[in-house]
Amino acid sequence: MRILRLDPQADADIVHAWVSEERASFWGMNGLTRDRVAEIYAHLDTLDTHHAFLLQRDGVPAGLLQTYEPEADRVSECYEVEPGDIGVHLLLAPAGPEGARPGWTTALLKAVTAYVFLTLDRKRVVVDPDAANDRAVARFLKQGFETGPLVTLPEIDLPDVHLPEKKAQLAFLRREVAFAR
Repeated sequence: MRILRLDPQADADIVHAWVSEERASFWGMNGLTRDRVAEIYAHLDTLDTHHAFLLQRDGVPAGLLQTYEPEADRVSECYEVEPGDIGVHLLLAPAGPEGARPGWTTALLKAVTAYVFLTLDRKRVVVDPDAANDRAVARFLKQGFETGPLVTLPEIDLPDVHLPEKKAQLAFLRREVAFAR
């Protein structure tokens, strides 16, 4: 497993393909062109508080990871940010021609949490999946995340990005819980 900084232009085709799928509707980029997706990630690349990474398994793209400083994000309006918090968004690549691989998502999430806790030296991860995304919420809880409040993330208009209001289920994972499992 490798976690590589996302190249907004070079990785635009694969990311656009993933975020355009119906299963990724919760990601909020359905209907955007490849160039628009590349523009959004190019803008993200200019920020010190938000980062995007391409996850690879054996050299094959396996997912998209975004990290962010919660105090610099709309989620901070919905919970009390603690020192050492980091926000995470995760989009898994669709299953390949071999189909679903049992245990793969669990292994991927373990690698991501190890990266966030050990490499980035964070104390707690916050996730904010769409409240209607039952699969994502269940996956995080299975990994040891604790359910937080059900919140409404406010609508935001940035120069390059519009984020609509979103009902989200917050969940948290502390470092000591992640490594006790």
